[in-house]
Formats: sequence, structure tokens, C-alpha cells
Amino acid sequence: MANFSKSNVPQFSVEVYQNEFLPEGGREVNAIVTVASTGGGTIGAPFTTATTAPSYIPGQPPSAAVVIMVDCSGSMDYPPTKMRNARDATAAAIDTLRDGVAFAVVGGTHIAREVYPGNGRLATADSQTRTQAKEALRKLSAGGGTAIGTWLRLTDRLLGAADVPIRHGILLTDGRNEHESPEDLRSALTACAGRFTCDARGVGTDWEVKEVTSIASALLGTADIVADPANLAADFTQMMENAMGKEVADVALRLWTPVGVEIKFVKQVAPTVEELTDRRTEAGPRAGDYPTGSWGDESRDYHVCVQVPEAGVGQEMLAARVSLIVPDREGGAPQVLSQGLVRAVWTDDMAASTSINPQVAHYTGQAELAQVIQQGLDARKSGDADGATAKLGRAVQLAAASGNADTAKLLAKVVDVVDEATGTVRLKAKVAEADEMTLETRSTKTVRVKK
Repeated sequence: MANFSKSNVPQFSVEVYQNEFLPEGGREVNAIVTVASTGGGTIGAPFTTATTAPSYIPGQPPSAAVVIMVDCSGSMDYPPTKMRNARDATAAAIDTLRDGVAFAVVGGTHIAREVYPGNGRLATADSQTRTQAKEALRKLSAGGGTAIGTWLRLTDRLLGAADVPIRHGILLTDGRNEHESPEDLRSALTACAGRFTCDARGVGTDWEVKEVTSIASALLGTADIVADPANLAADFTQMMENAMGKEVADVALRLWTPVGVEIKFVKQVAPTVEELTDRRTEAGPRAGDYPTGSWGDESRDYHVCVQVPEAGVGQEMLAARVSLIVPDREGGAPQVLSQGLVRAVWTDDMAASTSINPQVAHYTGQAELAQVIQQGLDARKSGDADGATAKLGRAVQLAAASGNADTAKLLAKVVDVVDEATGTVRLKAKVAEADEMTLETRSTKTVRVKK
């Protein structure tokens, strides 16, 4: 493990967990890479309420920009409290902005319009602009369709005009994206990927889980359900607090591999499962970058799997070098924040070569857990009761074995658990739509390895 730190970034560390021993002829090397960022809370334009940093000085350039996208389609009026809760939640998020952050509010229907401040601009958060923004929110009313791609493209234009390292979106929807084609939404997500991160929330139960999770996934944010609109304000406040804690943007996991080594996959496995393999961008000879988005004080785990050339007993090699890099804002060489090494050692010691590293075993199970929940719910929707029972039973078994209590509770609302150890379950005859959608939305959330 190596650490590199400069005064303008929090300190990052990389730790590699693996069993480096392979039997003769063995080729697959698995490693869990734990990345931690510490010492944040003192970078950029500081929190006005934080004790760790001085207050924001007027005239300083903003360190972050946030755009809140509020669904204003006609369905937000059913019931009418939904629109009121959305306005209140957005107001709460605006109150959570720290002084000096650039921000805007977008109202989304089948078109996107600027609610505040307007004219293609962003406002700078202070007591006056917060008050003005909350006044503008009072005029929001429901009416029209839903075309989320237009909301994202307007947000991208607004955020793109700000010279800031951290660009973040918050998106709230209550319905399906019915007024543009799936291709239009995909095209918007492709255009916005890498330009800003975005947290997405579905309120109520009339929205499409895969739509909302695909938005968060493409834009490296979080997705969740707020089944009861009354809980929106607390959720928005928490989301904005998390956004305000981000201090380093555009961090990438750079994987360098020697000649003859093939990358099988790279995925984030904690706090959620996120496939990164296909998001690689080439970064020089035998090196590629995988995006991880923005970081505050936090820790995440990644599963790297490579295939090495065959070698004889006693030989060893560097299978991969994992570096954490951040681009230089002046256009120079990227800064290496930290790095770790993945090794391969061939042995004839059967005990050494067949033992599975606990971290690797745990996260392999968590990735399977996310997959079988999705497969089980899809089977249930299509009327395949046997398939749903088998997959959701396996999910119950995996959740119990790994100590993923939150997922186990959600599963228990969809199936009756007969024996969690063997994964014996019965499908419930009646399941509340909110319970099924919550399980699907949160299926990729994982737990860390028990120490």
C-alpha cells in the first residue's frame, strides 16, 4: 500500500486483499481493492457551519455546483400533497447548500425549464439567493409529461458553464419516462456521463425502477425509493449533505497490466455493486482508467479479476498495478493519489493455492446476491413462480450468510422464509408494490466484510 497526499486533496489509501497463490497451471487472479479517502472537510469553499474550516469569503470562486431537477409532470398532483412535499424537500436541500456553492433549480415535464435563477445561469448560495430560490419554488405547479433526458441535458448545460471541480445533480421523479424514447434517455445519459454525478430518487410507486437506477448508475450517483412523499425532505437534506461533502472530482481507478495479462472484470462491490468493466478509457500502453466519480470522506471496495499467462511452480509475477489518479486541472500529467499491487505466485502447496481470500469470497457472494434478487423479481413479474422461488431463496441464503440484515428484511416482505440456511422460501401471495420496488432499488447495496 502507498499513500500520496498534497495539501489540496484529502489523503487517499489503497489496500489490496487477495490470495496470490495459484496452483500449477492456475491463471485466474482475484483481488479486492479497498480505497479510502480521509482528512476531508477542509477543502474548497468550506461549510459555513463546520468547525474544521473558516467560513466562505465572498468573491471567492465556487468549489462546487449543484442543480436540483424537480418532476413537475401532471402526476405530481395525485395526490396534491406530492407536489407540496417535493417543493418542501427542494427547499430543505437549498437550505443545506453551503455558502458559495453555485446552484440552480430545474422544473421537469416533457420539457425542462429553469425555475431559478434563470437565463442559463447559476446562483451563488447565500442567505439572499436561498430565500429567492424558495420563493421561486412556491410557484411550481404540476402539469405536462415526463422527458427526463431533457432535464439532464439542461442540467449539463447549466453545470458546464461553471468553472468548478465538483458538479452534481439531484433528480426527483414520480413517473415513467413516457414522453421521449428510451434511446433519447440513453443518448442524454451518454452525453452527460463523466460531466457530472447525479443522485436519482423515485417518489411513490408509479415510476420504473430500472429507469431510475440506470440514471444513477450512468452518472455514478445513488438511487433510492421514497415511497412516502412525506419523507422527501429528510432524504433530500441527507443527499445534499453528502453532495456538500464531496471534495475531489473525476477520480479514476487506473489498472496497468503486464504483457499477456487479460482483464476479466473490474467492478465496485461496496457500498453498492456497480459494473465498471465496459467504462474503461485507454490511458497509455497496457493501462486503462475506470471512473469512480467524486469523493469525500469515505471508503469503497472494488473487485479486480485478471487472467495471467501459465507459469511453473516457484515463479511469481506482478499481475496488475492499481493506481488512484485525478486529472490535473491545468492540463498536466494526472496526479497519482495512491497505488497497490496485485500479485501471482505459483505453488505446489495445495492448502495455500486453494484457500479463498475472505474479502474475495464475501464480495463474490454480495455480487451474486444483487444478481439473484433482480432475476427473482423479473421471474416473479413474468409469472415464473418456480424460477422466482429458486432465485429469491438463494438471495435469502446469501443475505443470511453474509450478514446483510437490511436486504434480508426487504426479502422477508416478498417471500415467507422457511429456512434461511438452505434458502427454502415461499412466495407471498400478496406483496405491497412499495416493498417490491424497495427490494429492487436497493438490491445492489452491500455490506462490508465482518472484521
